[in-house]
Amino acid sequence: MTDQVATQGHPRIRELLVDGPTLSVEFFPPKTDEGAIALQATIDELEPLDLSYVSVTYGAAGNQEARGRTRDLVVGINEDRPFPAMAHLTCMGHSRAELDALLDDYAANGVFDILALAGDPPADGSPVGGDFAYAEELVELIRSHGDEFSIGVAAHPELHPRSTERGADRAHLARKIELADFAVTQFFFDAEDYFRLVDELASLGVTKPVVPGVMPLSNPQGVARMAKMAGAAFPQELADRVEGAASPEERQSVVVDAAAELSQALLDGGAPGLHLYCMNRSATVLEVVDVLGLRA
Repeated sequence: MTDQVATQGHPRIRELLVDGPTLSVEFFPPKTDEGAIALQATIDELEPLDLSYVSVTYGAAGNQEARGRTRDLVVGINEDRPFPAMAHLTCMGHSRAELDALLDDYAANGVFDILALAGDPPADGSPVGGDFAYAEELVELIRSHGDEFSIGVAAHPELHPRSTERGADRAHLARKIELADFAVTQFFFDAEDYFRLVDELASLGVTKPVVPGVMPLSNPQGVARMAKMAGAAFPQELADRVEGAASPEERQSVVVDAAAELSQALLDGGAPGLHLYCMNRSATVLEVVDVLGLRA
């Protein structure tokens, strides 16, 4: 790819957020050829929404194959689609040289939007290795590659799952966001949790955009597992309504209405955009966007 294309390319997400509100979705890299074909079909179906950007999750520490799938998917979307792709990047298990090489590769292919994450340590407590342990260190490394990169970080409205005290958690998050350009939140189900987070950060002098992440409850059991890992409260009453629906149509209606209600409350309260966790499927996102009246 030429230097001209890499430099001009898509607008950076930090620039898109200035003009907000943005609309974005998250994908994960499929493990099979069939999954990859299905994901491209999903992206085809979502493209008419005029998405601001998309993001792609990253492989677990030590899983080089999964990391390569993220890289290839991000580069492909960035080259072939009318919106930029933001690459999730974790630092646990990486050497500085590995991260430098990956960032150079992204830059050479016109990818300049990175969600900088620490990553999750192994559940069994075994050592991960690598030269970095914290997202702030990764943000600083990305910054050392120049101002071309637009950097996001993660925020947990209900506290980071490894945090034990709210004040310390918020102070740490404030420092992290100040190093970056914006934040994207873990999913949550009560708009007040998001607004409390924004107010707490504002009291610490943070005014950079914090984009709320919304997870439609299409798969209550799967979301319950993810919520436990993320330290997010699980909406059992909503899950009971989803599971108790009399038909697939009623079930989908409950899911869509709940996600749209939360999304509308966030937008009404001044959120700079919406980031929808779509689990590589388009139907629910399309319906939520239609309920909100956001289709281009």
